[in-house]
Amino acid sequence: MARKIAILGGTGAEGSGLAFRMAKAREHILIGSREAARAQETAKVLRERIGGGAQIEGMDNSSAAAACDVAVLTVPFSGVVALLKQLKTVWKPGTVVIDTTVPLAATIGGAATRVLGVWQGSAAEQTKELLPASVSLAAAFQNLGAETLAGDDPVDCDVLVCSDDEKAKQVASELVGKIPGARALNGGKLENARIVESLTALLIGLNMRYKVHSAGIRFTGLPVK
Repeated sequence: MARKIAILGGTGAEGSGLAFRMAKAREHILIGSREAARAQETAKVLRERIGGGAQIEGMDNSSAAAACDVAVLTVPFSGVVALLKQLKTVWKPGTVVIDTTVPLAATIGGAATRVLGVWQGSAAEQTKELLPASVSLAAAFQNLGAETLAGDDPVDCDVLVCSDDEKAKQVASELVGKIPGARALNGGKLENARIVESLTALLIGLNMRYKVHSAGIRFTGLPVK
């Protein structure tokens, strides 16, 4: 049976962009949202755009989390705690969660170029505290912008994958590889997400200063796969 990938918060710009890219790669996508009707509408739009029998369903976040094998967390940082508490008893053992969250000050009315201090050290480490022990976690996709994901062109960006769980790291890296042009790099332990998350604020600043929407990161001197 094909795996199901839930995009929690999938009606937002980042979530719908990832859903689009994953569905184009023939993954079975479950778009989750606070409102099932909104998720269903986004799924319909993406199915029509992709065509060719794309497998995209829309449902509420709880239903998507309960049905998936892999969940990608794309909700704003300000809503993460409430959502994960809501999903605490929903997860299937063995589910892999991929956290794309960045604690930007913009989520609470501040500047998009500033990162909030998180008691646990990073948004990903906060997520780890709120997940059951039977669920594994990786942090990835924080530096891949929504507008870039929404397009059809190959991306020009490396994606750092941080995790203390090798299975989660492998699954996240595999999904990165579904996006043409993206390269997954082993970012080490989950605590390194602190560094990766802060890079997003830097990239937003670069986009603003250079009047572009697609600034990304590339690391040189590494083996090319």
